[in-house]
Amino acid sequence: MKMVFTSQDSLLLSHMKNLLESEGIACFLKNQFLTSGAGEIPPVEVWPELWIEEDADYEAVLTILKNQPTPGNSWQCPQCGKWSEGQFFQCWNCGANRPE
Repeated sequence: MKMVFTSQDSLLLSHMKNLLESEGIACFLKNQFLTSGAGEIPPVEVWPELWIEEDADYEAVLTILKNQPTPGNSWQCPQCGKWSEGQFFQCWNCGANRPE
């Protein structure tokens, strides 16, 4: 097991965990609920941590986290005309794929 990332932002860590799991990498979060101990314990010691189960996945994890998809511009569905935000690749209304 190896820690790959830590941050006070638990939403960011959850996002990164989802990215890794979507690539088939077994991972888990630690210290999710220790923030109430800040003050008694140094703040960085209670930050949530993202860990991987297999050390052999470490290089792949670094590549995945370094090359995270970035949201693009909003786009209009070619089939139904509804607008979707850039991070979506399918129309929320009709399910059509985002145009290239």
